[in-house]
Amino acid sequence: MKIEVWSDYACPFCYIGKRRLEKAFDQFPNKENIEVEFKAFELDPNASKETSLFIHELISQKYGISLEEATKMNNNIVQQAAMDGLEFNFDSLKPSNTFDAHRLAKFAESKGKAAEITESLLQAYFTEGKNLSDHTTLVELAVQIGIDKEEAIQFLQLETFGTDVRRDEEEARDIGVQGVPFFVFNQKYAISGAQSVEVFLDTLNKVWEEESNKPSLQHLSPSTNDGVCTDDSCEISTNNK
Repeated sequence: MKIEVWSDYACPFCYIGKRRLEKAFDQFPNKENIEVEFKAFELDPNASKETSLFIHELISQKYGISLEEATKMNNNIVQQAAMDGLEFNFDSLKPSNTFDAHRLAKFAESKGKAAEITESLLQAYFTEGKNLSDHTTLVELAVQIGIDKEEAIQFLQLETFGTDVRRDEEEARDIGVQGVPFFVFNQKYAISGAQSVEVFLDTLNKVWEEESNKPSLQHLSPSTNDGVCTDDSCEISTNNK
């Protein structure tokens, strides 16, 4: 079984959805036969590499809400993440452009370390408050998963794998991805958003047992898009509280 996951490292529900999928794997008897491929998706391709704003201020300005409302919205996400064993530190979070982080992920994938770099980038951003546009930070994360430091430095100085990132994003547009995380199972079934562990497990079992070959995606998640991030907003799922 192959699962393709479109996500962004600046998307809180991408981290939550990833963890819930992994929890579903733990209950799935055929998990050793699953291949997961992470696909690039930028919530804001025009995001600055450097900003003096904290995430609460940025959200407040971007969506035209008060700082108090933005902080409350982010705190609700922090609480939901904690329920899945994740520590989000929004007060120290550094908003940044994620294009080079996606390039690094492609580079790591070429070395068989896609899973390691994906977890490292998400943890670095949401838990450790690191700037994912900063090349020094990206090199440090690469070294932590076993990539040679000089090789990582040289890679980031080039534009290598940039076309691969754009190809993932174009594919997302082609299949109608409007928000992330977005999970595609065997190129047949799709789940949008950080749905519950039960939804992921039911889908794994259904796809595993499925013998027919359907040409188009079937959305198996609930009709709501809660628990998904778009460039407009990150909506909290009422189904997963």
